[in-house]
Amino acid sequence: MNRKKVSDFHPDVLRLFDQYVHGALDRRAFLQKAARYAVGGLTATALLESLKPNFAWAKQVPESDKRITTSRQKYPSPQGSGTMKGYLALPAQPQGKLPAVIVYHENRGLNPYIEDVARRLAVEGYIAFAPDALTPLGGYPGDEDEARALFAKLDQAKTREDLFAAVDYVQKHPDYSGRYGAVGFCYGGGIVNKLAVQRADLAAGVPFYGTQPSAEETASIKAPLLIHYAENDERVNAGWPAFEQALKDNKVEYQAFIYPGTQHGFHNDTTPRYDEEAAKLAWSRTLEFFGKHLKD
Repeated sequence: MNRKKVSDFHPDVLRLFDQYVHGALDRRAFLQKAARYAVGGLTATALLESLKPNFAWAKQVPESDKRITTSRQKYPSPQGSGTMKGYLALPAQPQGKLPAVIVYHENRGLNPYIEDVARRLAVEGYIAFAPDALTPLGGYPGDEDEARALFAKLDQAKTREDLFAAVDYVQKHPDYSGRYGAVGFCYGGGIVNKLAVQRADLAAGVPFYGTQPSAEETASIKAPLLIHYAENDERVNAGWPAFEQALKDNKVEYQAFIYPGTQHGFHNDTTPRYDEEAAKLAWSRTLEFFGKHLKD
């Protein structure tokens, strides 16, 4: 599968795909609406397939990398209703205690892209832990469409508490230094924002194109935030002006960047929406931010 670029797709197709990914359109509706853009022998089905992720592209840090160790871990659900699962990555030879970063996934569960993000953080000297919200339904199934369908069945109030409980897991790790941050993408970006509202001990939060908390909730945020948005993301960006005003009103420390010409999901290097320049810049800013607030 050759990697296509954003420029290979009509902007309306990208908007339709965003609606499809986030449940506003089912597969049939996407194909019907996208058919008008299927030209030159290309079918609407082929358009959809070319927009889906190729996880082979996400292996920036392979599991075999000798600088890190990885494992599948379990932790208790805070409601006492079972066990949650997650992916742990950390330096193979830690030099003293380490800060931790919780990695929150998109609305498809713990897929290979998110696991790779955890490994990238482990290489940088963090205990990185990525919980899987789909654990109660059997975990990430290996298929994005199936994962999205399962995700819609979750009790979101309970799921948020299950994801927040990943913090308690890393805080018990013997190598934990006492400071933790969180990074999340899409749905996970919204979880980072909610975590900042709920947990006063969060030392640094980095939401990538995440939905925003209310003004009332924002008043509870104590952690500094580094906020990343895509320019062409009307759905998420609609909530930014009110959120920014609430951050200012409540004197929350924050930085926000809107990356020109980018689409929602621009950091995800498994899809055509990936923007290499913006993704690398946003990630370098993220590492600098975590270094300042978790290591220094």
